[in-house]
Amino acid sequence: MKGWICRVTERVVPLCFAVVLVVSCVSYDDNNSSLGEGNVNFQYPNHRHNSSKPVKVVIVTHFELGDDEGDQPGEFQFWKTRRDLSERYEFPQSHHDLFYNPNSQLLGIVTGMGTAKSASAIMALGLDQRFDLTKSYWLIAGIAGIDPEDASIGSVAWSSYLVDGDLGFEIDSREIPEDWETGFFPLFSTGPYDPKRPSSIGEIYQTNTGFRDWAFEVSKNTVLKDTIELDETRELYENFPLAQRPPFVLRGGHIAAMTFWHGKLKNDWANKWVSYWTDGMADFVTSAMEDTGTYQSLAFLHNAGKVDKNRLLVLRGGSNYTMQPESRSAVENLLSEGEGDEYSGLEAALENIYRVGSVVIDELLANWSLYEDEIPTAELLHR
Repeated sequence: MKGWICRVTERVVPLCFAVVLVVSCVSYDDNNSSLGEGNVNFQYPNHRHNSSKPVKVVIVTHFELGDDEGDQPGEFQFWKTRRDLSERYEFPQSHHDLFYNPNSQLLGIVTGMGTAKSASAIMALGLDQRFDLTKSYWLIAGIAGIDPEDASIGSVAWSSYLVDGDLGFEIDSREIPEDWETGFFPLFSTGPYDPKRPSSIGEIYQTNTGFRDWAFEVSKNTVLKDTIELDETRELYENFPLAQRPPFVLRGGHIAAMTFWHGKLKNDWANKWVSYWTDGMADFVTSAMEDTGTYQSLAFLHNAGKVDKNRLLVLRGGSNYTMQPESRSAVENLLSEGEGDEYSGLEAALENIYRVGSVVIDELLANWSLYEDEIPTAELLHR
């Protein structure tokens, strides 16, 4: 009897394992069907062929608050509804399905929040053989914290310097030497803002500055949305003249970090960190969570001949300030913003990102015969 049990066990265990594998595979498809409609029929093509969809512009967003249509919008909703991104492509290998307009050849992606999700989503898209991205322009269109020393909430900023705010050594501020102003400092360095700055291993990326400047020139006079709520928040920043202006278009440096930081001391750090890694060429203006991850994937895809990383534009709209006004503590100010759908500048930021980004997209589409093979620069406007 014991021998029979042993023999049955030897056979049953592998059989059960095989059944578990089959069930797991079926469950995987069923679970992912919640990301899109009918994902159980999804097949990932093995190679790009003549039927690949041509894409002129990829609109990169990072979150949606609820549904893609008909409720309070996140970053994606305006683009989907107003640009008629109605052709759905299942995308179970990432955060959210893709949406495409076959007439304008615009493609919308929602990467998910954070550098990890943005990097993996962009890499997955870049390797997706259903789309031809070799001549695609890429527009990052997302909200951000904005420095009241440089701009007001609702304003939108074009960035070419993308600085990572995560890579580094860190010692708790309660244990740092008395002459250190921060416990966060570059990897392979001896302390904060070490004059012998180590070579970048992902701390700094620079997009095509000429292209960024062209986009700014094309869009700088866009009429932006302003609201009473924005004005009420702006009034709190009494000693920040740029923070009290109505929304406007500007250029500035960007920092990407997975931590949602806030406060004057962290804002001071962000300004110094951006200046440190850019040799003073960029001033910190906006803070978000994804853009260094997005750029890193585009750089790898560029090396593989899948995309052109020089066709990337980064546009961020200020949904909230990165530090408190003098009348509040950092904690009070951060908590007063509530959840992500309650930022005082969210509504205006989303609208203004769409307005400014659309000016640039419309120009690219209207003159595609010119821009298909030549990336525009500010000098092109003066020819």
